Amino acid sequence: MRVLKVKRVVLYALLIFIAIIMMLPLWAGIMTAFKTVDDLVYTTPIEPPLSPTLEPLADTFTIMQKPLVNSLIFTSVATVLSCLLGSICGFVLTKIKFKGSNTVFILLIIGIFIPYQTVLIPLVLTMVSLGLYNTLWGLILTHTAYGIPMCTLLFRSFYDGVPDSIIRAAKTDGAGTWTIYKKIILPLSALPFIVAAVFQFTSIWNDFLFGLIIARGTESMPASVALANLKGGFVALWNLQMAGTLWYTLPVLIVYLILGKYLIKGFMTGAVKG
Repeated sequence: MRVLKVKRVVLYALLIFIAIIMMLPLWAGIMTAFKTVDDLVYTTPIEPPLSPTLEPLADTFTIMQKPLVNSLIFTSVATVLSCLLGSICGFVLTKIKFKGSNTVFILLIIGIFIPYQTVLIPLVLTMVSLGLYNTLWGLILTHTAYGIPMCTLLFRSFYDGVPDSIIRAAKTDGAGTWTIYKKIILPLSALPFIVAAVFQFTSIWNDFLFGLIIARGTESMPASVALANLKGGFVALWNLQMAGTLWYTLPVLIVYLILGKYLIKGFMTGAVKG
């Protein structure tokens, strides 16, 4: 028993040490966000500020307020659309048998592995021709299209576990395909929707390339591009960059705090299979 206690103490000490190491970058970012320019010179990143100030947070919020709203709008809309369309595709490709369904699924999943850089030129030309270049709707359409393959894969994995007998019973009662999806499948899809939504929200929110190329104007600039612009041309003001990073990470942190427990349930119930 004494040996087990010693091992447990060593294990806990090791875990605490690893946790401290993992939290150091976050700690350094928070401390730097409250520092003045003089504090940046006379203190290390992990040291508390000598003269704490809220000016970096206020200044960066003024700069990033519009980009943050832009990112919240197009990220939320694209997340909802890609999850809904992915759910429909997953249902059709799983429960509605038709010739070539597996081929369609494979071709759809290939979209996950297409690098963003390979589609930039045709994407820009398409957005210009549609009149969506430098608009939030251009970002919404782009991220929705890129999110459908991954969402389809997530929902298809979940719908594989839905018994076919339920679908057959509904068809026997005269229900059509859309009625089956709306009345039976959709109410069972809360957990996979949460898993897909968290994945999509995080992925879209953190995207930089599409935001830089498609939304170059200040009116539609996403938060990721605005954050990069805080770097400056000649002098790196780390307190402003870290303050901007705190504002930038806040929405994703809130999403995980609210949906974290449901996300774990979704993984445990098979919404995502290994």
